[in-house]
Amino acid sequence: MNDTLASAPHQAARPGTPERPAEMSRRHYSLATLRSIIAAWGERKRFRWELEQMSKDNPHLIDDIGLTKRLVDAEIAKPFWRR
Repeated sequence: MNDTLASAPHQAARPGTPERPAEMSRRHYSLATLRSIIAAWGERKRFRWELEQMSKDNPHLIDDIGLTKRLVDAEIAKPFWRR
């Protein structure tokens, strides 16, 4: 796989080391940032729902916007937090 998985925090820590490495400490976000993140999630969810409806109701429109059925299915399958 890749080197990122080798240093994953879920692996057993050595005795005497802190449970959470410094780079894994909690992030602190402002309320405005959190609202922005939640708004982006809502937009993605809405976009994917509309794309799904378009692919069911008017599949010819998918071709018109330059997408394939495979690309549409991949986009619809993503969870709302992924870009």
